[in-house]
Order: sequence, then structure tokens, then C-alpha cells
Amino acid sequence: MLKVEGITVCYGQIPALRNVSLTVEEGELVTLIGANGAGKTTTLRAISGLLPLASGRITFEGREIGNAAPRTVLALGVAHCPEGRRVFPHLTVRENLEMGAYLRRDHQAVAQDMERLFHRFPRLKERLNQPAGTMSGGEQQMLAIARALMSRPKIVLFDEPSLGLAPNLVERTFEIVSDIRREGTTVLMVEQNAYAALDMCDRAYLLESGQVMEQGTGQAMLANDHIQRAYLGG
Repeated sequence: MLKVEGITVCYGQIPALRNVSLTVEEGELVTLIGANGAGKTTTLRAISGLLPLASGRITFEGREIGNAAPRTVLALGVAHCPEGRRVFPHLTVRENLEMGAYLRRDHQAVAQDMERLFHRFPRLKERLNQPAGTMSGGEQQMLAIARALMSRPKIVLFDEPSLGLAPNLVERTFEIVSDIRREGTTVLMVEQNAYAALDMCDRAYLLESGQVMEQGTGQAMLANDHIQRAYLGG
């Protein structure tokens, strides 16, 4: 479904990614782990068109999307739920959700999708006319996830969905990500909580200094000695 082949991404003259390759098959939950600055967020931003490629290629369902405009990537079915939530603080909850569907023209279906999301996130319906910037961090994270789903994506790129959340909300967030995958949406996730991410994923990639150093199933990566020592406290 998604294929990243030998991409290099630079900030100025400094390479942030060097020859990174990965694949995500339809229906999978794939996770990227690694230390801060390893290139995880850069990888997602390159896929979604927010950063240019210096070399390599990215294809989605056989179509080249490397260096495509973000609008084009979104229209093809790739939604990005960014690190730090990035809701529009001065817009209401409803307006944020409508922004998630701004490329859609099926207005009746958009309204139906919004109602379905309110069943999953009832707090958002309670806050419908409230500016997003006045909500708690957990509520903003739910809004960011719901906004991404409003585009009816084929794949969602989640960047640190548990970052800054209370422990009980972290567990709930992982449940939501798993539910999204179970319902048929493919997921590529960057996550600081390496143990939780590896435990729930099908496959994983370890990034270090902008390069893929390890890859395998989630369970195989959990058993990997290097990963246990460096990222799991083993």
C-alpha cells in the first residue's frame, strides 16, 4: 500500500534521513520507534508532503507521492495526525472537524461521519461550539484524531499520539488507534512509548540517526536485545 524507498531528507545541508526504506501493507499497524531526533517525525512529514525529498521515492497504492503537495497526498487517502495535536485553537470543535473534511463534497456523508465520531468521542459533541484552544490536552488529542478521520483516510499517520497525556488517557488513545485499525484503516504510527507501540503493532522499524537499524514483527522487536537495553529498560 505504502512504500518508502531509499529516501534522504535534509534540513539545509544536514541529512535528517539517509536511505530510509519501509513498507506498510493494507490493514497493518506499523510503528516507528527510536530516540528523539532519530528521524521518525521527519519520515511522516516526508510521506505527507510536508518535507521535500533529496533522493528516493515514496509510492502510495502504486502512485508516486514523493514531493507531491500535501493537498494531493490527503486527497489520495493519507491523513496525518501531527505531534502536539495542532488543532486550530480559535476555531470551534465543529469547525475543526469540518476542516478535516475540507476536500470532500459529499456533505450529507460528512454530517453522518461527524455523528459517528460523536459516538466514539462523546466529549466532542458536548464541546461542539467551544474553541478548541480552551479544551484539555486529552480533549484536543481526541479532536485531532477525529479531524484526521473526517477525511475518510485509507491510512492515518499518527505522530506521538500519547505525548503529554495522563496515563489513563494514554491507554484510551492506544485503544482508539487499535480500533481504527480493526475497522479497516491502515495505520503508521510514531510513538515514544516503545513497549506499548511494539506490543500492539504488526511490524516495526527502529530508526537511529536517520537510518533504519532494525525491523521485524512487534513481538520480535520486543525480544531484541539491543531494543530491550536501549528503549525498554531491559
